[in-house]
Amino acid sequence: MSSQSSIEWTDATWNPVRGCTKISPGCKYCYAEVFAERFRGVAGHAYERGFDPRLVPEKLAEPLRWKKSRMIFVNSMSDLFHSSVPDAYIVKVARVMSLANWHVFQVLTKRSERLEQMLKTSLRPYASEQHIWWGVSVENRKHGLPRIHHLRSAPAKVRFLSVEPLLEDIGRIKLDGISWVIVGGESGPRARPIKAEWVISVRDQCEAARVPFFFKQWGGRRKKRAGRTLDGNTYDEFPSLVRSSVPADSVRGDHIASIEGLLELASISL
Repeated sequence: MSSQSSIEWTDATWNPVRGCTKISPGCKYCYAEVFAERFRGVAGHAYERGFDPRLVPEKLAEPLRWKKSRMIFVNSMSDLFHSSVPDAYIVKVARVMSLANWHVFQVLTKRSERLEQMLKTSLRPYASEQHIWWGVSVENRKHGLPRIHHLRSAPAKVRFLSVEPLLEDIGRIKLDGISWVIVGGESGPRARPIKAEWVISVRDQCEAARVPFFFKQWGGRRKKRAGRTLDGNTYDEFPSLVRSSVPADSVRGDHIASIEGLLELASISL
């Protein structure tokens, strides 16, 4: 878990799962894969196995140890709904998020069909919690628009879209039931281009629907130089933050013990 994050729309990251596999064009130049593969074969490193998907159960209780409230991006280095992650493990992650209700958790996936199915079944008890935000990635029309449909069909209290990397004009999008939209261009040496009119279209739709809009970056080879202003403005809008006060140390200790007890009862590994 990282207590600080360079990602503009979050405060910290938490990775009870590491590694992933590519499923759509947005994955082509995955930053997480590039980072993880640098350490493949380095004995003792967190990414000794590179970007191979694996569970990290020893990280499950970490948010419960944090006293300071944060917005936490869940699995910045993976996808919680990857096919290799058992349903039971996903439910345990959700249980931790539910207990750690002094944080706000941002769960983002490209596996939207599984997200929808689980929010209707085993994750249903957590779908209505306002401090747990459920989101999908949207990079183009072909892959992104069906994900929006799956998300809107799921019984989530807070739903969000990460329209990044935006690879084309995604046209009209249905924003009813959506609580937040992030937009950004791809960054890095092989970044694919983004056009201002694509971003403006999404922004204007958000303004018309009164959905908070966050413009993360233009991206490119030198993303800091390109900046993140749009029409001379910086867009840092968020949904309303709803979270509880930090409980006493004894209460947090009980929560941690309950999660660690579950792990002792069920040995989970990939």
